[in-house]
Amino acid sequence: MSFLLLWLGVMFPLVFSPGPANIVFAASGASVGVRRSIPLLLGIDTVFLMKSLLIGLGLGALIHENPLVLQLLQVVGACYIMYLAKGFLKTSLHTANGQVKHLGFTDGVLIQLLNSKGWLLVLLMFSLFSEKAQQEFGEHAIWVLVAWLAVLNILMHLVWIWAGGLLAKLSGNRKNQKIQGLIYFALMMVVAFWLLVDNPLWQQLIPVG
Repeated sequence: MSFLLLWLGVMFPLVFSPGPANIVFAASGASVGVRRSIPLLLGIDTVFLMKSLLIGLGLGALIHENPLVLQLLQVVGACYIMYLAKGFLKTSLHTANGQVKHLGFTDGVLIQLLNSKGWLLVLLMFSLFSEKAQQEFGEHAIWVLVAWLAVLNILMHLVWIWAGGLLAKLSGNRKNQKIQGLIYFALMMVVAFWLLVDNPLWQQLIPVG
C-alpha cells in the first residue's frame, strides 16, 4: 500500500495536470458530452497503454539513445493540436444549427501517438519505480505499473471530460458556450505553442538570450 501511495503521489499530478490530451478531453466533453467522447478516450488511452508496454518491455532505452525522435514527434504533435484547435474555433464561430466538433477514436490515436509528453511521462514512471516495483512484485512488476497507469489515466481523463461537459451546462446559453469554445481554442493553441517553444529543435532555431 505504501508503494502505491508513493506512486500516486508522483503520477497523479503528472496525469491530472493540464496537457495536450486533457485540454482536448475538456473541449470534447464541453462539445459533445461524456458518452460521445468515449471513442476519443479509447483512442488516447489505447495508445497510452501501448506506450507503457513498449517502454516497460525495453523501448525506453532506445528512446533515451535517440532523443531526436521525441523532438520530432513533439513538433508534429503541436501542429496537429493547432489543427484540432482550428476545428473548435470554426465550431464556436460559425455553428448555428447545432452541429459540433466531434473527435473520435482516430483523433485520439493521433493525439496520443504524437504527444511527446506522454512518452516522457511513461519513461519517468519506469525510471523512478521499476526497481521498487521489482522488489514488490517480482516478475509481474512491469504489468502492475502498466495496469496502475492505465486505470489512473482512464479515471482522470473521464474527470476532464465530465468537467468540460459540466462547465458547458453551467454556461447556459449559446453565447456563453461560444465563449467557452473560444477559451478551449486559446488553451489548445497555448499548449501547442508551449510544445514548440519547449522543443530543443525550436531552441536551436531561435536561441534564447
